[in-house]
Amino acid sequence: MGRITLITGGGRSGKSRHAMELAMARPAPRAFIATAEPFDDEMRERIARHRRERAGAFATIEEPVDLAGALGRVPPGTTVALVDCLTIWLANVMHRRGEGAREYPEIAAFVAALKAAPCDVIAVTNEVGMGIIPTDSELSRRFRDQAGWLNQAVAQVADEVVLVVSGIPLVLKRNVE
Repeated sequence: MGRITLITGGGRSGKSRHAMELAMARPAPRAFIATAEPFDDEMRERIARHRRERAGAFATIEEPVDLAGALGRVPPGTTVALVDCLTIWLANVMHRRGEGAREYPEIAAFVAALKAAPCDVIAVTNEVGMGIIPTDSELSRRFRDQAGWLNQAVAQVADEVVLVVSGIPLVLKRNVE
């Protein structure tokens, strides 16, 4: 089992940049597991820009829903897999399950796969519980709750948890090897 690092923080806090720096400090080969889907022009441009930024440095696995399976498809010999981002992945899972869903077995499957990952894993997520409490819909509140529980589950098994605030990484948890 590899080391697990969880990078969390608010939107545009510098989490992904910090995660990329950590991953690039590891020897090749590296994998990037992308969870975003190109639903509109702006997202298509973001995805294209991110592909250009990591061109040649990572083998890319695009997987919006089956993160457990994606970890199993990491190429042999990979030293680190960067998963960006768990929050978008959770939104994808919840969307596919529909508004009536109350359980998400994909979360438990991902956490189990994470504990058995064939390489180090760096996972990026958003800390959504520090903002305004969503009052406009049950689904918004359920998403916030699920994201918090997902982050707690991953943080529990992680060797390192880093909160990024205004581009500054703050180590919250570090298990020594």
